[in-house]
Amino acid sequence: MVVARSVALFAVAALFEIGGAWLVWQGVREHKGWIWIGAGVVALGLYGFVATLQPDAEFGRILAAYGGVFVAGSIAWGVVADGYRPDRYDIIGALICLLGMAVLMYAPRDH
Repeated sequence: MVVARSVALFAVAALFEIGGAWLVWQGVREHKGWIWIGAGVVALGLYGFVATLQPDAEFGRILAAYGGVFVAGSIAWGVVADGYRPDRYDIIGALICLLGMAVLMYAPRDH
């Protein structure tokens, strides 16, 4: 149950961080305006809050592991939101990052 909660929190954090960055991008680069930028800033703040809800107490471990989620999530976001077509190296790289996240977060530890 703890692993399922952790994975769900990583997914929510990814939606807020990647979505927030995308909203800022759209506001600035695609000239959609301050409302998009503001919504992105709020989403990025929510990402920071969601990260604190992880069951593990180690900030460095959580943020390092989240990096793997961010990489894979960013590629997935690009596919859905922007029509990006990843090649096999994008996919292999994302899977390696997710494997690294799993090792960091869920390997058995003596504590």
